[in-house]
Formats: sequence, structure tokens, C-alpha cells
Amino acid sequence: MKQVLVVDDELLARQRAVRMIERIDGYEVVGEAQNGIEALKSIEALDPDIVLMDIRMPGEDGLGAARSIAELEEPPAVIFCTAYDEYALEAFDTLAVGYLLKPLRQDQLELALAKASRINKVQRAKLKEPNPNQRKNIAAKTRRGVELVPIDDIFCFMADQKYVTIMHAGGDTLIDDTLKELEDEFDRGFVRVHRNALVAIKNIEKLERLPSGQYELKLKGTVFKPIVSRRHVAAVRELLSSL
Repeated sequence: MKQVLVVDDELLARQRAVRMIERIDGYEVVGEAQNGIEALKSIEALDPDIVLMDIRMPGEDGLGAARSIAELEEPPAVIFCTAYDEYALEAFDTLAVGYLLKPLRQDQLELALAKASRINKVQRAKLKEPNPNQRKNIAAKTRRGVELVPIDDIFCFMADQKYVTIMHAGGDTLIDDTLKELEDEFDRGFVRVHRNALVAIKNIEKLERLPSGQYELKLKGTVFKPIVSRRHVAAVRELLSSL
């Protein structure tokens, strides 16, 4: 079930969009916001898959909010919904995946949501030969000096605010790289399973469902089990079925 956040300063417009989304199988509205600032707070709290957003709103408008959304480690897809057509070029500069004109049409909304729901290439990543340009080791400064962690020994990368920890066969090591940088470099061997976690594909044994409804991964060679966020469960299942 794909989760949608509806952002519009007009109550009637939000209500209409919610009704239309609820008619489409596979989608649910998890929240509403009245402006860009509320939208960013809701994204942080709700982690939606898709944001349906107006452009002209008081305070931070939709374009400003979309630029901030694009800077997130793992942004939701953004579909603009507006009564004005003159913002289209600027809107797509923010990496939006759709631009709908009001009044919304059911068929156009369904097509835009379907496009926004396609699993991206990183989520569909399959185990391939490593990129010849990527590092074979990651260097980290520790109390003992510079430590080299072989990529083959890494189970996962875990982000916590500004820092990333490597979970590896020799323990855990703090590094300066961002999770986004690591994802771009090692996209052939690691897969994003949470906004805060990249996991080595070759070490994944199975996806397990907890009594709480959450999912976690059982990995080879370690008792550590990274959590898989709701947004990534379907992609991880697809990945496992292809291995």
C-alpha cells in the first residue's frame, strides 16, 4: 500500500484530493498539510511514499518545499497539483515526477500516482560485478590510527544523524562518508532498506516479519538484524526473489 501526503492550503481542495485517492486501489492518504513547512514536518513524521502538493501556498510554497524535499537522504516522490500552468518548467527542476492542473481528473491522478510508485533502480538493484572504480576498502581514522575496512567484510552501513557506522566482521567503525555518498558508490552491492541503512546484498539471508508488524533482515555472519522500513519491504522482496 503506497502512502500519500496531501499538501494544499485550501481545505476543500485537500478533501477532494483525498476522496479521489481513496478510490484508487493500492493507495492511502496518511496525512494532510496546509503549507510547505507543515509538509516537511509531516514527511519527517510519516515517511510517505508520495507527496501531492499545491504550488501557491502561504509561507513556504510548494516549489520551495520540493527543493528541500529533494535534499533529503531518501525523498518521497512529489506530484504538483496546481491551478497554474506557468510553473511547470520550474517544478520539474525540483525533480518532481508529475504536474497536474486543477481541477484534478481521476484518470490523470491515477497515471501520475502509478508513475510515482515505480520502484527506482537502486531499490531494484541486483547483485552484479562490483564497479571497477569503487573502493576495495574504506579508510577510517580511529584511536589506533587509520583502519582499513574491506568492502567484502561489511554487513551494512548505519546512519545516525551526521555520522555513519560500518557494521563489519571485525566490529563497528565510525566514518565520515554520508549514506548518500556510499549508496551512489556501492549501489551494485548494497541496497537501501531504510532511510538510515544500506545492507550488503550478498549477506542477506531472509526477510523476517516481527510480531509488531515491522520487518527485519537476517544476515549471514552476524546477529545484527537491520530494520526494513515499510517503504522498502516490497523492493526487498523483489530483490530476494531475483537472487
